[in-house]
Amino acid sequence: MFRAILPEGQIVCERYDHSDEGLELYNDADDFIAFVPYTNLHALLNEEVYSEDERSIM
Repeated sequence: MFRAILPEGQIVCERYDHSDEGLELYNDADDFIAFVPYTNLHALLNEEVYSEDERSIM
């Protein structure tokens, strides 16, 4: 699972594809759910990486 961080909120998706202008987000049924222009995208997080409880300041 991925989480797209936007100025207005967040969108959770199963997968994404890059295009020239932004990201195309898809759910677990492989249905298109949103297009996010790169100019509006603050971050794209892989939830598996951040689900661990280990924290570091480095």
